[in-house]
Amino acid sequence: MCKLHHAAFDRNILGIRPDHVVEIRHDVLEEIDGPMLRHGLQDLHGSRLMVLPKRKTEEPDPEFLGMRYEAFREAG
Repeated sequence: MCKLHHAAFDRNILGIRPDHVVEIRHDVLEEIDGPMLRHGLQDLHGSRLMVLPKRKTEEPDPEFLGMRYEAFREAG
């Protein structure tokens, strides 16, 4: 992840489901603030992660993603 998306993930603005689908918090989706917000975050909602490690053993742990996704859902 780039710095923007990593910060959004850490602050529960962006969540990643265990099936690698990205979700953006609903209040952020409803904001109107210009192209950076729209293209940088809002347009990612519902998309799959574009790049995953080639080795299956290096992919994000689905159990960890599930726990982080639940934290994201509780925050929003």
